[in-house]
Amino acid sequence: MSPQRQLAVLRRIHDLVENNFQFIIATHSPILMAYPEATIYSFSEKGIEKIDYEETEHFLVTRNFLSNRKRMLNLLFTD
Repeated sequence: MSPQRQLAVLRRIHDLVENNFQFIIATHSPILMAYPEATIYSFSEKGIEKIDYEETEHFLVTRNFLSNRKRMLNLLFTD
């Protein structure tokens, strides 16, 4: 789903939450995970644990890539 569509989904989720709807969403999208006051769970070899948005792997990788694209690409493409 494009980033623009993800933002539209966030808006729709917000409208529904305002009407007392609840959601369980499985996603890798840092955009969707950014919903205010969302509870995020991480599934790992340690089990299931609650995690802060800024600690998710998806947030960290995306932030690192966008803040230094050339460095990340060099790391990926260097043998």
